[in-house]
Amino acid sequence: MTKFLYVYHGSGKMPATETERKAVTDAWNGWFGKLGKSVVDGGNPVGMSKTVLSGGKIENNGGSNPTGGYSIIEARDIDDAAEKAKGCPMLAMPNCSVEIAPIIEMM
Repeated sequence: MTKFLYVYHGSGKMPATETERKAVTDAWNGWFGKLGKSVVDGGNPVGMSKTVLSGGKIENNGGSNPTGGYSIIEARDIDDAAEKAKGCPMLAMPNCSVEIAPIIEMM
């Protein structure tokens, strides 16, 4: 099995109420539960990013496609990883996506 990095993109907003937080947590836990042992690292949401460009220029806009979080999942190949991503709760939000890339072990 190969490890894949899932990078969640979009403008997902953090839930404001306890009820909303529980619903979001339940959705993610349910999806991770379906993936079972494929979940290597459930990851975390991330805060607003900065982008350092060549020449040292820093942009504070979160990038053209803001990162919302990440996970590491095991799958047979990238097609299997893409199929597994289809159930991601992030995809229920407008303008959100999951970017998938194989993690290349260097040693």
